[in-house]
Amino acid sequence: MEERTLVLIKPDAIEKDVWFEIIQIYLNEGLNVCKARILRMNKSLAAEFYKEHEWRSYFQELVRHMSSGPIVALIISGENAIDRVRELNGATTPAEAKEGTVRRLYGEPDSGPKNAVHGSDSKENAEREIMIIFE
Repeated sequence: MEERTLVLIKPDAIEKDVWFEIIQIYLNEGLNVCKARILRMNKSLAAEFYKEHEWRSYFQELVRHMSSGPIVALIISGENAIDRVRELNGATTPAEAKEGTVRRLYGEPDSGPKNAVHGSDSKENAEREIMIIFE
């Protein structure tokens, strides 16, 4: 089924200048970039975006990281895009991600939020996150 999902290339990946390589991974798998935008989240926007995690111990660190520098936001579409992007991204913790995944290649192994990318985890969250970032 054709779906849309959101990917955020995080400040750590932008700082390493690997954002184009990350986009290429999605394109090489037959996914499409429908929209792209470069922005810098302020703490308020980052807190709104990650609101579902506000009770978790890492929430403040995540908000600080996401507002620490520019990000590249992408709307990606394709057949089963949500699951495919999540598989390409790999496990949240880069050290636990499979070889060849975005987080294993570009994330920082021992750092929670510095895992290179965010990808929507469901159709509902994809729609909500796209609204926050693009509309």
